[in-house]
Amino acid sequence: MQQRNVLEYLEKTVARLPDKLAFAGENEELTFGQLYRDSRAIGSFLYGKGFYREPVLVFMKKQPRTVAAFFGCVYGGDCYVPVDDEMPLFRLELIMKTLQPRAVICEEGTRDAAVRLAENAEGDSPAVFLYDEMLQGEDAAALDKIRAGQIDTDPVYIVFTSGSTGIPKGVAACHRSVIDYIENLSAALDFGEDTVFANQTPLYFDACLKELYPTLKFGATTYFVPKSLFMFPIRLVEFLNEHRINTICWVVSALTMISSFGTFDKVVPQYLKTVAFGSEVFPVKQFNLWRKVLPEAEFFNLYGPTEATGMSCVFKVDRDFEPGDAIPIGRPFPNTEILLLTDKNELAGPGETGEICIRGTALTLGYYRDFERTREVFVQNPLNDRYPELIYRTGDLARYNEYGELVFVSRRDYQIKHMGHRIELGEIEAVVNTVEGITACACLYDQERGKILLFYTGAPEARVLMGSLKEKLARYMLPNKVEKLEKMPLTANGKLDRTALKKYYQEKDGRP
Repeated sequence: MQQRNVLEYLEKTVARLPDKLAFAGENEELTFGQLYRDSRAIGSFLYGKGFYREPVLVFMKKQPRTVAAFFGCVYGGDCYVPVDDEMPLFRLELIMKTLQPRAVICEEGTRDAAVRLAENAEGDSPAVFLYDEMLQGEDAAALDKIRAGQIDTDPVYIVFTSGSTGIPKGVAACHRSVIDYIENLSAALDFGEDTVFANQTPLYFDACLKELYPTLKFGATTYFVPKSLFMFPIRLVEFLNEHRINTICWVVSALTMISSFGTFDKVVPQYLKTVAFGSEVFPVKQFNLWRKVLPEAEFFNLYGPTEATGMSCVFKVDRDFEPGDAIPIGRPFPNTEILLLTDKNELAGPGETGEICIRGTALTLGYYRDFERTREVFVQNPLNDRYPELIYRTGDLARYNEYGELVFVSRRDYQIKHMGHRIELGEIEAVVNTVEGITACACLYDQERGKILLFYTGAPEARVLMGSLKEKLARYMLPNKVEKLEKMPLTANGKLDRTALKKYYQEKDGRP
């Protein structure tokens, strides 16, 4: 029988491995049996209090019991909305305004903040429930009734991404899209019962799906890496070795933070067999350091937007790359199609740049309570004039290489017109990353002043870097301003924070 509900992952695994460790944090562990019991208790509690088929805010720290709260919401027939006290208050208030939840789940460490947030909410204040107080046992009859009424297009979660207008967008994903994604991701990366994950991302990002759901599906184990370790590369690798981590699915900046500071001269990951990366371009010289240290490991470049549930494309690295090369994002997962569309809504030809547009089951439901912005990017397939068919326009530009693999080029909004030339800022960044001693870089464009701005970290001084770039870039592509930073700003997810760079530039030099 075809799977229709994400909870089936947990239920099949707990029947086999009730006492196996599922999730481990700094101060807490949960077996599959404990996870199952807590989740069902929370679902019973929510339903008993009258919360059904609605979003429930989960305001908890990154720890195993937070995962139980997530699936407790699903057991209760609701969808979970993860937030964390490390998120700015203003952002939390905007999320509350969009969501208008009637229930909030918290813990002792977040109770005061959750209560204040609820009290300041517009309209009626939501009820705030303490996790431990919700563990009052399960109501099996109620849970059976809820399950009978669930279908695979019901929402599982809503995660909030940053909107270009500054208003967070709540992406709602359903059972069908999550199952499609997890099945294809798991097959591509060959996860199994022996997989031991190290989770890098906060739980309020969709990126954590790569660990949470395969752990349930296979009976694997996930360790939550303490955020503080990402400031200490040696200790981070020691953590991987201590817990015999064999699989990581991390953003590129987390990997380059380890390789660019000589960490491998002192300690190397002893058990890693699978290294997946995504969300950013991996500079080849840093990638090659990882590949040299882990010659037996398999490396995967993943690509995909939150609006398509998670990752949509995969490239298993099967050949060597030189500095200046671009590691492809590969080909789409089964049951997913990539349409590479030109500005004329025609399929891009060989080597021609086009916008990545996605169709398939993995598309999410759209933006919660935001039909206008949903209609802007979830659009009718322009190649289909016969029946309604939605595609998601990512805003990402790519091309096909000589192998028929997709190669990421840039964001559409990183494409500029400068000195009469159309330029991809990502192309400049790729060249900068080939310069010896560079650890990270980012380009912005000051439209008002017509300036290309380059920020970087690494050994070379700005004057030396510009000298190297003059030998590698066309004159019209040379940055007009180059600034060396002590460190690049990163988002909570560990990705390069271009918004923070833009703000830094505005405060220092004017408006970009």
